[in-house]
Amino acid sequence: MPLQAPQITVVTLFPDMFPGPLEHSVVGRGLKEGQWHLGTINTRDFATDKHQTVDDTPYGGGAGMVMRADVVAAALRDAKTKNPKAKVVYMSPSGTKFTQEKARELGAQGDLILLCGHYEGIDQRVLDAEVDEEISIGDYVLSGGETAAMVVIDAVARTWPGTLGKSESLAEESFDIHDAEGHQLVEYPHYTRPEEWEGQSVPDVLKSGHHGKISEWR
Repeated sequence: MPLQAPQITVVTLFPDMFPGPLEHSVVGRGLKEGQWHLGTINTRDFATDKHQTVDDTPYGGGAGMVMRADVVAAALRDAKTKNPKAKVVYMSPSGTKFTQEKARELGAQGDLILLCGHYEGIDQRVLDAEVDEEISIGDYVLSGGETAAMVVIDAVARTWPGTLGKSESLAEESFDIHDAEGHQLVEYPHYTRPEEWEGQSVPDVLKSGHHGKISEWR
C-alpha cells in the first residue's frame, strides 16, 4: 500500500452517484477511516456554453452523440492538477480486461483518476492525449462508466491491507490463492454453523482440527 492514503478521483457527468455502494461494508469503513480518499469532478462544469453542452454529433455520421475532446480534456487536466501523481484510466468496453492482477497493479500505483464516458463514447483525440490506460470490466455495454468505475474502485481498495483490516483476509481472497506450482485457484468452499442443515453436513476434515489436512483439502 502507498505510504500516504491513496486518492481516487472520478471524472463523471453524474458525481451524485458517488460514493454510493462504496460507502458501505469494509471498503466504506476504510473510506470513513481515511484509509483511502474519494473525490469527483463534474465533467459538465467544464462546458463552455450556457447550456453546458458536453457532446456533439459524430464526424462521419452514425447514431448517438460523442463527448467533446475540449470539455473532457479540461476536466481531466483539472483532476491532474489536483492529483498530479495519479494514473488516468478510462472505463471503456474496448479496454483491457479487468482482473485481480490488474486490481493489485492499480493498488500498487496508488492515486487514480477514473474517467467515465457516456453516449457513444469520447472523442479519441482526448483519450490519446490524456489517458494512460483503458480498462473494461467485461464484454457488455453499460449506460455509462460510473458503475464500472465502482467495480474497479471496490476491487482496488480491497488490495490495500488497511482497508480490509486483516492481512490474511487479503491473502486468502478469491483469485489471490495459488497452488504449490503457482497456478491461480478460485477460493475454496466455506462452511459455518449449524453443523447439519437440511440433510447436508460440514465436511469431516474441517472438524478434524488437523491443519495440514484442512490446508490440503482447501
